[in-house]
Amino acid sequence: MWKTIAIVAGFTVTASAAAAQPQCNDRAHVLDLLAKKYKEAPIAAGVTNSGGLVEVLSDGKGGTWTIIVTTPQGMSCLVAAGEGWRNMELIALEPEA
Repeated sequence: MWKTIAIVAGFTVTASAAAAQPQCNDRAHVLDLLAKKYKEAPIAAGVTNSGGLVEVLSDGKGGTWTIIVTTPQGMSCLVAAGEGWRNMELIALEPEA
């Protein structure tokens, strides 16, 4: 919880929008903040149907993680953050006959 508060505090938000909208900032600023404060870097990414870039960042040690979504215009918003990230082994599923 404290990590989320610290990340949110690092974003620039207008006072009227702070309570109602996600905490967002320029993608470069968000990545820089997460790298400096938590040693996090992107470990996975995907593109949404609407063209947003979803990224999972982690410290690579099973510690902290953050999920952000970036709009095509370059604005990144915090979706979730926490501790205890674990990579899962990918299992190939066989197609049904």
